[in-house]
Amino acid sequence: MQTLQHSYNGLSLVMALNWDRLLYVTTLAIALCAGAWLGSL
Repeated sequence: MQTLQHSYNGLSLVMALNWDRLLYVTTLAIALCAGAWLGSL
């Protein structure tokens, strides 16, 4: 249980530090999917 709690705390720390990078990658993926969808019309 302690290992699970420590890994969860580590994951939340990584998410807190890198949320802007995750947002950037998500936005990029959505933009690529939208471009592919528009290109297929």
